[in-house]
Amino acid sequence: MQLTLTQPDDWHLHLRDGDLLKAVLPHSASTFGRAIVMPNLKPPITTTAAAVAYRDSILKALPSNSNFIPLMTLYLTDTMSPNEIKLARKSGAVYAVKLYPAGATTNSQDGVTDLFGKCLPVLEEMVEQDMPLLVHGEVTNPDVDMFDREKVFIETVLKPLIERLPKLKVVMEHITTANAAKFVLSCEHALLAATVTPQHLLLNRNSLFQGGLQPHNYCLPVLKRETHRQAIVSAVTSGSKKFFLGTDSAPHERRRKESSCGCAGIYSAPIALSLYAKVFEEAGALDKLEAFTSFNGPDFYGLPRNTSKITLQKAPWQVPKSFTFPFGDIVPMFAGETLEWQPCFNSD
Repeated sequence: MQLTLTQPDDWHLHLRDGDLLKAVLPHSASTFGRAIVMPNLKPPITTTAAAVAYRDSILKALPSNSNFIPLMTLYLTDTMSPNEIKLARKSGAVYAVKLYPAGATTNSQDGVTDLFGKCLPVLEEMVEQDMPLLVHGEVTNPDVDMFDREKVFIETVLKPLIERLPKLKVVMEHITTANAAKFVLSCEHALLAATVTPQHLLLNRNSLFQGGLQPHNYCLPVLKRETHRQAIVSAVTSGSKKFFLGTDSAPHERRRKESSCGCAGIYSAPIALSLYAKVFEEAGALDKLEAFTSFNGPDFYGLPRNTSKITLQKAPWQVPKSFTFPFGDIVPMFAGETLEWQPCFNSD
């Protein structure tokens, strides 16, 4: 059995830089036509000039036969100027601005501390330039329980933002709760969409602890209850155009994951499409997979759909237990497990 899809894009991807970039980039470039590349490097990508330089480094690291296109983003800060948004739009390289509440996730210490008090002029310019805002949808108040941060963000930040700037395009990244799925589905705001990761469709918070602490299942936003996972699956497989593929694939060396203070992030790029196919097949919705992987994202961003194809073959295969590089190992999601769907070739 084979399943042929329009080549998908990844609308939320961490490629890192340096040796790590060179190691992981081929995994994404072999499957996805384009990807929205996250800006949370050290130092973060806060200017258009830095984004263009990062884009150049990605293109130089690509395999020679690859047509992969990196779509760059800026890291929103309290001090960003509206003129930077104008420069970003004129560059033709920057496609969105990422909101990291300060302290929310990896390398977010330079993120926003007061969205409405310090960033409103930038957000207003984003409306003028038709530049989407990608939000890491969690509050960082230490008094808010880790498992409630997304729900509180919707009530205290996202709803007020949409009400204040109804013409701003907003993507709620890597949604993890029934609250988020319901909000996106029910919101009449046509300019609101959401990306969804493989882990939040397939794993619940038990996956962090079964058989001992499982560092390679630790990500932010953290995995939630099974009821939340089921709600997200239902929303994504419903056929709604508001949801699209965003792996949030986030590579870390094994030694940084398996440590006394392990990094957050799940590396799914090599197997992501197989995992999404698994979700849609189990939901009886394979006919809706292509829209989620290949249509809804470019349609939201106002970009053309890819014209090339990718084929998934239903043939059991084992996920590698790790990928070994000169600098160390990276352990992928579902390491050592058997999957049913495998990408087998691209065609025009």
